[in-house]
Amino acid sequence: MDLLTTLAGFPNAAPLAGLDRAWTWSLGPVLHFAGAVTADGRRLLQTNQRGRHDEGLARGVLAFARQHEQALIGEGRPLAAVRGFSAAGYDFDAVAATAPEVHGHHRAQNPGLTAITYIVFPGFESEVSGRETLEEAQARYRTMLSPAEIGREAVPFLKMSFDNPRTGGGSTSAARALTYPRMLRQEIPQLEGTPGGFVEWENRVGGVWRVEWDQGWVLRSGGEERRGLGIEEVLGFADGTLRVG
Repeated sequence: MDLLTTLAGFPNAAPLAGLDRAWTWSLGPVLHFAGAVTADGRRLLQTNQRGRHDEGLARGVLAFARQHEQALIGEGRPLAAVRGFSAAGYDFDAVAATAPEVHGHHRAQNPGLTAITYIVFPGFESEVSGRETLEEAQARYRTMLSPAEIGREAVPFLKMSFDNPRTGGGSTSAARALTYPRMLRQEIPQLEGTPGGFVEWENRVGGVWRVEWDQGWVLRSGGEERRGLGIEEVLGFADGTLRVG
């Protein structure tokens, strides 16, 4: 497949100014795309924007992704990220990439292109662990991160399990599962006055913590225990674990 010819044939296609071997295209006024071929010319780095459109951001993301091809797409991970990205007017600090089996783009119109396309997008280092399974990477990309929304806020990586005998709430399995940070802040306070309940969570670098109620808040990690904390201290600590770079 001649990638440049393929890109040039997309709807409303035009060369992407300021970046060689790169094109932009669009589907109506809402969906905007840009793509650049990799150094070997055999794969496509593609970035998508929905609604709000910024060609300069797209160009920056593609240029950064091309500079870090090996780390983003060369190690066989379904989801990867490289920190160090910046763009004026945005808080993004990383660029992430998803493998073909994660995103599935082009499958309907050009299935041969799917297998060699890697979707790259601006993001935050806190969002990607690099240890995601294929199913976890699909959940992050398709449901949790809204990667085509360039005005979005960070959604830090979080896996959590919990059980609350008082409310009857709890995880559906013993294993920690992906969830949103708001769930951590929601469930920890619910433990107050409930011996036997717990909230356990894991951050992007594999740190694990557990909060329980035993005549007060108890925070455990790696065999160590802290008591005497107020709820705001516990919640502030939990928030901080998710911002680890």
